[in-house]
Amino acid sequence: MKASNLLPIGSVITVKEANKKMMIIGILQKSKDTKYDYMAVLYPEGYLTQKQIYLFNHEDIEEVHFLGFMGVDYQVFRNNLVNILEDIEEAESEE
Repeated sequence: MKASNLLPIGSVITVKEANKKMMIIGILQKSKDTKYDYMAVLYPEGYLTQKQIYLFNHEDIEEVHFLGFMGVDYQVFRNNLVNILEDIEEAESEE
């Protein structure tokens, strides 16, 4: 997954085989030894408990219902993230 393709925080999506919309509240998450593209909560309910936070990858998204705000701050963040991830990938390929 390329950082430049990541959806912004606040995007409302449906994950494949789910019957409930979710809102993205975090990107590039890690749980134990597994990395995920997104962290989300149920929409419109929002955060209820830690047990109702969902981790998934970009390819799991079936439909994007609303694209989160992508202002200047987000653009700077995403560009920095792209650069960091490219550096990590380059370092890993050299090993």
